[in-house]
Formats: sequence, structure tokens, C-alpha cells
Amino acid sequence: MDLDQYIRFLMALFFVVALIMVVAWVMRRVGMAGGTVRGRARQRRLSVVEALPIDAKRRLILIRRDDREHLILLSANGDLLVDSAPAGGFDSALAKSADTKAPAPSLTIPPAASAGSRPQ
Repeated sequence: MDLDQYIRFLMALFFVVALIMVVAWVMRRVGMAGGTVRGRARQRRLSVVEALPIDAKRRLILIRRDDREHLILLSANGDLLVDSAPAGGFDSALAKSADTKAPAPSLTIPPAASAGSRPQ
């Protein structure tokens, strides 16, 4: 290879990198790159709280949207909404459960049988 081929190779490489950068800039200006919202006044409304892989093909995703949480099962066969509830987490669910729960029944133990008598 002589110097002319190296220069042509470098020029082609720089051209391709510049073309990729221009396409990325155009996509960002049009709004096709990512789901971000411009401006500091708006907060994100959607977030992934937790993701739990069940096996190689299924995964549970907990998504928070505004003031709601959605539990979604993702699989190769399709997606399934398992549960949708107000956001608040474990603490609020525990407090709500404690407010509505009836008192626990007391455990009564029968008197012990005498030592001389044994069940047959």
C-alpha cells in the first residue's frame, strides 16, 4: 500500500463518522432520538422502578407512571399487565392493611391430658 491509499482510507473513515454525527443530530432535532423531554420545567413521568428476570424468556417490570405503579410481565409470547395500583410502595400497603385488618384470633391450647391416660 502506498501513501495515496492510506489517505483515501482516512478520508472515507472521517466522511462516514461525520455522516453518522449529522444523522444523529437531525434525528435529535426531529425528536426521534430517545424519549427525553426538553426543558427543565417538566419532570419525567415514566420510570422503571425495578426489573426482575424470572427465567431466560420472562421478566417482571415495575413501572411508575405519574402516581401509579404497573407490574408488567414481559415474555416472548406477549406482554401482560399483572397489577396496577397507586404508587406508594410497601409502607402504604402495610398501613392500609393494618387499618382494615380484624384483630387476630387468640390461640387456645386444650388442657393437657393426665399422665396415666394415653390415647389409643
